[in-house]
Amino acid sequence: MPSYADIIAAVRQSTTEVSLDEIKSRLEKRAPMVLVDVREKEEFRAGFIPGALSLPRGFLEIQAEQRLPDKNAPIVLYCAGGTRSALAAKTLGEMGYTHVETANPGFVRWKDLGYPMETPPALTDAQRDRYGRHILLPEVGEAGQAKLLKARVLMLGAGGLGSPAALYLAAAGVGTIGIVDADTVDASNLQRQIVHATSRIGTPKVESAAKTIAELNPDVKVVAYKERLTSDNVDRIFSGEGQGGPWDVVVDGCDNFPTRYLVNDASLFHKIPIVHGSIFRFDGQAITFKPFEGACYRCMYPEPPPPHLAPSCQEAGVLGILCGIVGTVQATEAIKLILGKGTSLVGRLLTYDSLGMKFRELKVRRDPNCPACGKNPTITREAGYIDYEGFCAR
Repeated sequence: MPSYADIIAAVRQSTTEVSLDEIKSRLEKRAPMVLVDVREKEEFRAGFIPGALSLPRGFLEIQAEQRLPDKNAPIVLYCAGGTRSALAAKTLGEMGYTHVETANPGFVRWKDLGYPMETPPALTDAQRDRYGRHILLPEVGEAGQAKLLKARVLMLGAGGLGSPAALYLAAAGVGTIGIVDADTVDASNLQRQIVHATSRIGTPKVESAAKTIAELNPDVKVVAYKERLTSDNVDRIFSGEGQGGPWDVVVDGCDNFPTRYLVNDASLFHKIPIVHGSIFRFDGQAITFKPFEGACYRCMYPEPPPPHLAPSCQEAGVLGILCGIVGTVQATEAIKLILGKGTSLVGRLLTYDSLGMKFRELKVRRDPNCPACGKNPTITREAGYIDYEGFCAR
């Protein structure tokens, strides 16, 4: 029977080795290369070669095809000394990967030589436990979770859409959530506004939402704005004045047209993406507005509809569960924007018919003549905000 030394010798003969100097040279030249660190997570957290993907040897066969989808890409594996990476290289070769190399020696020598290295974001053990299912996702990982913990999302409304969106953003670990709402909790809200409770009827919604979020995730800081969004305060709120600075994303759950147009213009002035959602009876829709990269709200709705054609939920009713669908889509969009992953709803209006259980998608193109984001805008920061109530009452 072959000994351990015999097995390792045979593996080294059947794999291609690359020196640390060559890896460093490729990094400096930005040569195409997928660096894979096959050490354990604890070793990786102590430091790694810049740009390396963490794929512990014990999970290689299980995760390789998901994490390394291109079997013809140039892949360089490394471990602490060169043995585990050699074994991993042999395994990948058997799985059909065509261009695999193994570093010899490994990271210990790389560190001793004083070559560049990075360390992953520092998460506590409690955070690794709480967000473990996120960390397992290659698109998130510890670096992505750290982004979420540093992220700032402003919620416009703690009602039907804001409730599910706020809960899932808080559960995901978005570090700071601002909530703008001047209303108090009413019994009629509880059919759909799940961030509140019967015991909080009469309580300001921002306080009720903050209490629920604090109980759900102590990592999250809530900034409460118990006020109605207006032209007078929108700049202060959007800039995060006195509250840690500008917001990364705004989740819009407004229920009236004047505020929606105000939010659109402010987002363009402050260059903050807006994840918009709206609901009516059994129908909902969602779209993302990224300033000057896609259509804005005015491109989609140049003029507001007559009031009699757009009754409120109080007048027309709404299926409570519908809020959960649309609000969760908004939360998903916000997280994707923070992580920089996936394809957003920029330029795409997603509609949902709950009675027919159908999703549809409509393209929304940017209007070159749009008064807010077009080539020659008339609505500008220098000109200031318009009379939104008057604009929507015409």
